[in-house]
Amino acid sequence: MGLKLSGFECNMFGEITYIVWDEATRQAAVVDAGMSNRAERDTIDRFIADNGLQVKYLLNTHIHFDHALGIPYMEQKYGVKLSASPAEVPLASMLQQQTVQFHLPIAVENVTIDHPLHAGDEILLGDSKLTVIDVPGHTPGGIAFYCAAQHFVLTGDSLFQGSIGRTDLYGGSHEALVSSVKDNLLTLPPETVVYPGHGPATTIGHERTFNPYL
Repeated sequence: MGLKLSGFECNMFGEITYIVWDEATRQAAVVDAGMSNRAERDTIDRFIADNGLQVKYLLNTHIHFDHALGIPYMEQKYGVKLSASPAEVPLASMLQQQTVQFHLPIAVENVTIDHPLHAGDEILLGDSKLTVIDVPGHTPGGIAFYCAAQHFVLTGDSLFQGSIGRTDLYGGSHEALVSSVKDNLLTLPPETVVYPGHGPATTIGHERTFNPYL
């Protein structure tokens, strides 16, 4: 028993929305809800229902719009409130402005961070847990969710297979991102599986050895 995880590719940016749940209690967390249409929302709802999951947390690694399109729906459907770094408050209040930067004609609701998360906080799912890791740089309040027991980490857009997140958007800092990834992620055990916000999974050991940005 322990935590299990499934990812669902959403929206035009190929963002991955993750569901993490405890096998014993079926308590679940939805991470980076990026669903942009009814079909994507239905896929998430069907998975939750088919697996008998109870959504206990709505978590975000950061508040770029492609990771936040499904937040209002999840809050209304499952009665959960958003948990994220308080440093993401400015981004949470300018989601529509973010879409304008990409010249996208879509309506996006701003969101509120009701439960602030800080480094070292623990997200409890039954007897299992995710630990919050600070990874600023892609955004001011970027965080990751680490499961030591099952050897995986959800990194959002901070660390990818062979790459790191872009830092040319609001609040980004290349120096801060490289430093936080090196200090706070690459120090995890090498067998730790990295589940990023876009693209394929990798491992800490692989990125420590081969990632050209690090």
